Amino acid sequence: MEASAPRVVVGLTGASGAIYGVRLLQRLKALGAHTHLVVTPAGVLNAHHELGLSRPDLEAMADECHPLGDIGACIASGSHPTDAMVIAPCTMKTLAAIAHGFGDNLLTRAADVTLKERRRLLLMVRETPFNLAHLRNMTAVTEMGGIIFPPLPAFYHRPQTIDELVDDTVERVIELLNVGRGSPKRWTGL
Repeated sequence: MEASAPRVVVGLTGASGAIYGVRLLQRLKALGAHTHLVVTPAGVLNAHHELGLSRPDLEAMADECHPLGDIGACIASGSHPTDAMVIAPCTMKTLAAIAHGFGDNLLTRAADVTLKERRRLLLMVRETPFNLAHLRNMTAVTEMGGIIFPPLPAFYHRPQTIDELVDDTVERVIELLNVGRGSPKRWTGL
């Protein structure tokens, strides 16, 4: 890994939308980023159901993979240099744990570390409609410096495929993570 290569922690949970995490890993690799991957058991089930991918398939997309229970992994410490973290997709359970500092597994601990070190944290929350607990948890994470990014597609560029919708959303995420040059479709006005 180059010393200047961005270092990004990527989490996948059991919410619908595994394609966002997979496409993000692919795009980060293309940008030369060094990725750390943490996938929940429900995230593996969902990736298998939605995309036909196994845990080894997911792990092959990352530079380093960490078991959810490995609370002693390098990314559990603020002394380990990373630039950003994204959870794509992010369940409401994971959001709640992060909002309340409940770092009982590596994914939520790494998110807590990202916030305490004032690094970029982006949560692609997947649930609808939101209830009051969801909204309050999103507010709490935002107040701590995190970015809540529900993967809501843009239609002004007239996408023709699901892949176009996913790719444009992932490019927006890349920009917000500030780890590479994203290339979402730009609104140019009427």
